[in-house]
Amino acid sequence: MTLRDDAHEIIKYAIDAVLPEYAVQEQLRKKPCKGRVILVSIGKAAWRMAKAAVDILGDQVVQGIVITKYNHSQGPIPHLVVREAGHPLLDENSLEATSEALQMTQNLTANDEVLFLVSGGGSALFEKPKEGVCLGDFVDITDQMLRCGANIVEINMIRKRLSAVKGGQFAKWVAPATIYSIVLSDVLGDRLDSIASGPAYPDSTTSAQALDIISRYKIDVKPELIEILKEETPKAIDNVETFITGSVRTLCDKAAEKATELGYQSYILTTTLQCEAKEAGSFLASIAVEESEFCRPVKLPCAIILGGETVVHLKGKGKGGRNQEMALAAALNIQGMPNIVFASVGSDGTDGPTDAAGGIVDGQTVQKIRESGGNPYALLENNDAYNALEMCNSLIKTGPTGTNVNDLTVLLVKDV
Repeated sequence: MTLRDDAHEIIKYAIDAVLPEYAVQEQLRKKPCKGRVILVSIGKAAWRMAKAAVDILGDQVVQGIVITKYNHSQGPIPHLVVREAGHPLLDENSLEATSEALQMTQNLTANDEVLFLVSGGGSALFEKPKEGVCLGDFVDITDQMLRCGANIVEINMIRKRLSAVKGGQFAKWVAPATIYSIVLSDVLGDRLDSIASGPAYPDSTTSAQALDIISRYKIDVKPELIEILKEETPKAIDNVETFITGSVRTLCDKAAEKATELGYQSYILTTTLQCEAKEAGSFLASIAVEESEFCRPVKLPCAIILGGETVVHLKGKGKGGRNQEMALAAALNIQGMPNIVFASVGSDGTDGPTDAAGGIVDGQTVQKIRESGGNPYALLENNDAYNALEMCNSLIKTGPTGTNVNDLTVLLVKDV
């Protein structure tokens, strides 16, 4: 087994360990649903979460809907309508699917229960704009924020104020029915008011904070939308019970577990990585060099594990994602070193607007890019990590995994 083989095995094991069906079924066994159930499942992991719930509840689910990203569903589920829509930018299918969900959950009584399954990606997939807000407004503002490097909490703080179903407003819609919410977290710190923009959770953020973000990132917003952003979201909700079933911490724990099994000294450096992607790649490469030359801070062979979600400030016009950019930046700083491998992936199987989950690089990566006619420095500057890594067979492609708990980075260093 090579270092690359080990990195792939560690990543696969960790992602398999956080697939949502086991956690959903365990939670439903601990706390069963009562009476008739209307099921609403949103996010990139929506299909697997919904399938697990129906397998447990059976005919107790009288109707429901799954709203997930394109190519993330895996077929029909009894009692449920399955819809696919846009992500990271919502589209007309997002609005139509959400309209179906709202029709299914209108005029409910106190005897009804909504099983609300939430995973990352729900902000784009589950949406009804407020009056005066159109689809184009959501797409434009989200695109601007993604390009300027805003993090997911900041983006969701804006989106929930333009929405009629976010920031606790879906919970208000289904009242007096109760909501039993099971959440797969893709937000650092497991902030329930930010995961999928918190449709069934009271919002802890304020309009003043939202307006500060608009100002700080210099987002171009129409004057009428500024007035809508000033409207406050619900701060108290009494008809929802929420449980978190998985997070990036579990992802990293399982990666470390497999690395230890493979013979590495495993060390989880952080589960809250959040900075510029290429800066993270350069920094982690410097740790690898320190390990290789001085065998510190961990004895060799070692596996340094990180979880979180970096950002990319788009300056070029290339193709890529944050994990690919991090990998390419790391490759530039470990050139010629035969004993280091760096891999980083999105746990959902997608990284940016590409078909890759991330990238894996080593000491030969930069030379291979050059031999293929590429300039790795120029490619990184153009935010073109996808094409750079494709030149040297260094993209990781898993396809949709069915889960979504942030990103996983694995740094392996062995004795020379």
